[in-house]
Amino acid sequence: MPWTETVTMQRLQFVAACLEGSLTVAEVCRRFNISRKTGYKWLARFSPDDVTSLSDRSRARHHQRATPEPMVKLLLETKQQHPLWGPEKIRQRLLNLNVTGVPAASTIGELFRGHGLVKKRKAPTFKPTKRHELHAAVRPNDVWSADFKGQFTHAGGRWCHPFTLTDNCSRIVLACDATYTPDGRFVIPCLERVFRECGMPQVLRTDNGPPFAGSGLWGLSQMAVWLIKCGVLPERIRPGKPTENGRHERMHRTLKDALKQHAKFISLEEQQAWMDAWRHEFNEIRPHRALGGKTPGSVWYPSERIFTGPLKAMPVPDDARTLRVSLKGDLFFNSTRVFLSEALRGEWVWMKQVEEDLDEVGFGELILARYDRRNHRIIRAD
Repeated sequence: MPWTETVTMQRLQFVAACLEGSLTVAEVCRRFNISRKTGYKWLARFSPDDVTSLSDRSRARHHQRATPEPMVKLLLETKQQHPLWGPEKIRQRLLNLNVTGVPAASTIGELFRGHGLVKKRKAPTFKPTKRHELHAAVRPNDVWSADFKGQFTHAGGRWCHPFTLTDNCSRIVLACDATYTPDGRFVIPCLERVFRECGMPQVLRTDNGPPFAGSGLWGLSQMAVWLIKCGVLPERIRPGKPTENGRHERMHRTLKDALKQHAKFISLEEQQAWMDAWRHEFNEIRPHRALGGKTPGSVWYPSERIFTGPLKAMPVPDDARTLRVSLKGDLFFNSTRVFLSEALRGEWVWMKQVEEDLDEVGFGELILARYDRRNHRIIRAD
């Protein structure tokens, strides 16, 4: 509509010209350079007793459905109980509790923003890269992930290193144990305890740091050798690519945010009690969007692979001979000493001729390397 100045007065003049009756409405509309639809709209709105009837109306909704006060109170109370949860998780939690009348997540978000309960999160600055082939977690217990979640100081100044273990399919946290010594002597008993309670996975995915991996053949460490003897395949992400273990790292962010809400712990026992309570909330209470709003504990089930301990004797191919690795990680045969791997010290490996001057060296079903007889050297198979 072309009216730009004293709009209300022009509309009043338009209505007066129409009511005068000397011209038709169409002719008056052409004189005021407006459409007939606009003209009839202002004629319908005009009230002789209310001059504001010709003013512009607000385009906002006139009958917005306000969230009932009891629901607002419940939402705010739930947010106070779980300050790190977002609108979607809080909404899903209430739905899981069969609460009726829960508003949309966007409405809940606006409510939290209005009460100053939402902080803006920085957008990620990295770009995802193409992943290399990893085992798919189709069912619970197909792939588990393990890692240490950084380090946190206690009140006495000592560093605590939480060891975490999760199932990649259900996202359940199977272990979250505090320790001052992040090494294999701590990790292996933790894994053994979980294996006895929950069964074993097919694959255990980790990064390339100790105690999960070493610098020798296939990145073997004593823990990796123990896993192989138990029937679990060690799998590692590429160095510098934590996104390849993204589900586990996302859980670590949730754990870290929760730890920030707590003062420094005095002892391992105090921190372990807190982490046990956090693990229960994460597994049994906190809904997970990727699981359709379900909790990890309602999706996961124990593995059918029963833990019976590491094998005392690994399988050996036909026509292969066995050799024992020395305490220094060497193989000694035919008056020749060749270094293999310190992680395999004391273990029995097999050697099998595949070509005239070439032997394969393996441990169980894993081919470790090839031995070049002519040059007396190990050729890595990884």
